[in-house]
Amino acid sequence: MKSLHSGLAVIGLSIFSAAALAAAVPAKPNIIFILADDYGVGEVGCYGSDNYKTPNIDRLAREGMRYTHAYTISLCGPSRAMILTGRYGFRTGGSNQDAVGEISPQKETLIPSVLKPAGYVTTMIGKWSQFSLQPSDFGFDEYLRYAGSGAYWNTQEKVKTYVVNGEKRPLRDKEYLPDLMHRHLVDFMTRHRDRPFFAYYSLSHVHGEILPTPDSAPDSKDHYTDNVRYMDKLVGQLMAELDRLKLREKTLVVFLGDNGTTGGRLDRATIGGRLVVGAKGSMLEGGSLVPMIVSWRGVTPAGRVSADFIDSSDFFPTFAELAGAKLPANTVIDGHSLAAQFRGEKGRPREWVFNQLAKMWWVRSDGWKLNQSGELYDMSDAPFAEKLVVADTRDPAAITARQRLQAALDRLNPAGGIPDTGDPSGRHASNIVKKEKKKKAP
Repeated sequence: MKSLHSGLAVIGLSIFSAAALAAAVPAKPNIIFILADDYGVGEVGCYGSDNYKTPNIDRLAREGMRYTHAYTISLCGPSRAMILTGRYGFRTGGSNQDAVGEISPQKETLIPSVLKPAGYVTTMIGKWSQFSLQPSDFGFDEYLRYAGSGAYWNTQEKVKTYVVNGEKRPLRDKEYLPDLMHRHLVDFMTRHRDRPFFAYYSLSHVHGEILPTPDSAPDSKDHYTDNVRYMDKLVGQLMAELDRLKLREKTLVVFLGDNGTTGGRLDRATIGGRLVVGAKGSMLEGGSLVPMIVSWRGVTPAGRVSADFIDSSDFFPTFAELAGAKLPANTVIDGHSLAAQFRGEKGRPREWVFNQLAKMWWVRSDGWKLNQSGELYDMSDAPFAEKLVVADTRDPAAITARQRLQAALDRLNPAGGIPDTGDPSGRHASNIVKKEKKKKAP
């Protein structure tokens, strides 16, 4: 009888603990999604960067979870399309820079349109240039957007003005646009602190044109490092504001790079003295492997490093589940919800991730990658190398991997989706033409 009572006591304690945990997790957390521009793993301190210090981003990782296998598309537009729709490019048509502009609210549902019926107020801050129309046309309640990429000072022709909720405003002398974006976010959080909110915070940093920051020394010879430091500073300031507003425990913060490091800066983006293979625009590992950090104080396990495979279609269903929102009907959502992992549970990790740019694609699993041409790569030394496996290999592990990944591609059937008709590189056609003209110039 004593053991029975003891067992009941344990069961009762377990039920109480589970109930207490459930009560402690906010039913509808605020969500802040920070998207760094052209920022790869080799430029983040907590990922082992040799040449860049990022104390505030590192602190975010110590207070939450850091992912080592998070992937997105290696160019800005297709990357953002997959993030905001939760769908692969062959479904949306957003498989190249120009085609993203063809995505319309009538054809695709973006994250804010799913969260709003669940009671969320939403804002878009920063880069929007690849999409057409205005953020409000796709469901955002508020926005601050600028033209193009890498917007900092009004000395840049494209940044003479910016737009806030449909109103064009001049960027004044000595005004630093990233600071205005930060203040816009703080104001948004302050005004909506008593209801759940979603902020899509698309940073200027560290996309070129690289210019001095307000903190750059007059004789600075390394403005790129200055920009990494300033972005890190803004992350720290944001977290301090969440603490000041007493919103830290109510807010999920996700930090992600939109693609890998720009090629011209790859030589300094080393980890342990080794070069990451591939850069922005490349189908190699470094083009798509990005830093991903998740922090939700009191909910996300502090200091955890996860090797789960993530692709950026996963944010759409994750945020919907956390918000108690309904996914769009009659729509294939490619993402897998990460809500359980964000709460510290095992969840159901992906077996593979998919990546497409223009008419190129691959599917990647633990240790292997198979592309559209049927080439299999040994990824055991990634992100520093990827080794092509000979087609007639007799290695049982390679044969099994090929069969498994080919089956995944067969199920997806990217070749049967919306065909890509853009430049083969996936970049803006105008940029390619400009480069060709420059090559031919005397």
